[in-house]
Amino acid sequence: MKRNAPHRAWYVAFEGIDGAGKSTVVRRVASRLRREGLRVLTRREPASAELNRKAQAASVQDPWTGAVYFTLDRYLARPDLERDLRTASVVLTDRSYWSTLAYQGSALAPERQRTLAGLQTHATVEPDQVILIDLDPVEAMRRVGSRASAKSPLERRRTLERVARTYRRFARRNGWLVVDARSPAREVANAAARSIRNKLAARSRTRPRRRR
Repeated sequence: MKRNAPHRAWYVAFEGIDGAGKSTVVRRVASRLRREGLRVLTRREPASAELNRKAQAASVQDPWTGAVYFTLDRYLARPDLERDLRTASVVLTDRSYWSTLAYQGSALAPERQRTLAGLQTHATVEPDQVILIDLDPVEAMRRVGSRASAKSPLERRRTLERVARTYRRFARRNGWLVVDARSPAREVANAAARSIRNKLAARSRTRPRRRR
């Protein structure tokens, strides 16, 4: 996927299994960066509640169909994302296409995984940075145990274990920052904000100077 143009916002995706606390971290990081004078916008996937319902329902029996619904949601939201990237300094998203590759993709055969990854090229914009909020599936089950689910507790735990393994593999292959979700939320947010600031500083040093 094509990376953002140099003049666009720095686009950061926060990933992790259910219960990792991504939404809280996104809010805290956005607050910290705004206090430093940056224009920060936040987003969340999926954008459409209707498509989310369809995707969640389909994914129980047919992960491919669920993945297609999530990809469609991403495609329809792309104009709004591109607008945000033109107007902000930093855009933070709670989930990105990596969630679909981890949740639905990890349940598919390899050839379908490759097809699904290719679809994202047309559906969305590649994040400049991905931060994995890593949580043990057992702890995740404790945190989200009261949430409604079409799966039995055993099925849900197996799913979270598979997805957690997939996320960790993605992180190793792509050099993501991995933060332990068991740490206090303040520490998790501090680590994420510090990494983003470092990335922004590095980009500013390598960005070509404008001609006068």
